[in-house]
Amino acid sequence: MIARTGRQRAVAKALTLLLPAAPYADIEKIRADAMAPHMKTLPPSLAVWLATVAHVRHEHTAYENLLAEGYDRDSARFFVVGETNDTLTAWRATRMLDPDDDEA
Repeated sequence: MIARTGRQRAVAKALTLLLPAAPYADIEKIRADAMAPHMKTLPPSLAVWLATVAHVRHEHTAYENLLAEGYDRDSARFFVVGETNDTLTAWRATRMLDPDDDEA
């Protein structure tokens, strides 16, 4: 994707810095989420991080299954931190999810 606006270029740079080895299909979904209107007021690096965590949680962990089993969001998020970090490690991410961080 060719970045046309300053925001698009900043998101592209943040993606490259955060996820140097992530698969293209995942990168494109994360890019779209980071560019969503509700993320517009956030700094690009934060928008990319939040989009990444949400994408990995929903697409690469048992998070959805835990919710379906009746776990609340916070409990389900707690139980998938390891899986989330495993995916981030495989993608050579420069940041990991902290289990004690309430923001993610």
